[in-house]
Amino acid sequence: MRRKTFDALATIAGLVLAVVLLVAGGLLLWGHNFVSDQVHTQLAAQKIFFPPAGSPEIKALPSTDAQAMKQYAGQQLVTGQQAEVWADNFIAVHLREIGAGKTYSQLSGEYMAMTPAQQASAKGAALNGQVQTVFRGEALRGLLLNAYAFGKMAQIMLIASIVAFTGAGLLLILSIFGIAHLRHVPAGEEIFTKRAAVHTGTAAAT
Repeated sequence: MRRKTFDALATIAGLVLAVVLLVAGGLLLWGHNFVSDQVHTQLAAQKIFFPPAGSPEIKALPSTDAQAMKQYAGQQLVTGQQAEVWADNFIAVHLREIGAGKTYSQLSGEYMAMTPAQQASAKGAALNGQVQTVFRGEALRGLLLNAYAFGKMAQIMLIASIVAFTGAGLLLILSIFGIAHLRHVPAGEEIFTKRAAVHTGTAAAT
């Protein structure tokens, strides 16, 4: 194969890969912007605000949870990262207190196991109240964690788009060098020919 033909094919392949990476990077960047906008819009609509740093709500939390909440003190909840903190360091703490560490499924099972008379008693009414409260809390926590998951996906898309654009840029630079190199390659120069000739000569000698 002529050296010039091989170099031209390699240069064209580099340009094609650069275009593919540019398209992929553009799609990933669009996906990042779309998901981030949706997460922000949906969370902002809930109008959830973090309590001030010195508020009783934060002081009543365990130290680790209080510290996590303080970093967003007074801010509106509008990002996936904030949603994770609210779900795991605020809602989850109160759910453990309300249900004594039991989940909605466990509490609901206990209530359903009661007789009608027991359900109608003060103890049954209190348990039913716990069931309803924990159900709402777990539902909200699940929604917030979904928002966190989508927010994390948006971050991954952004990183992937940067990698794709960087790769496309490098391939474009190499392709430009390849085009410039083509001008200096002798028209009749061959590639892989000498190696093939060596193998042929060895086989003939054997």
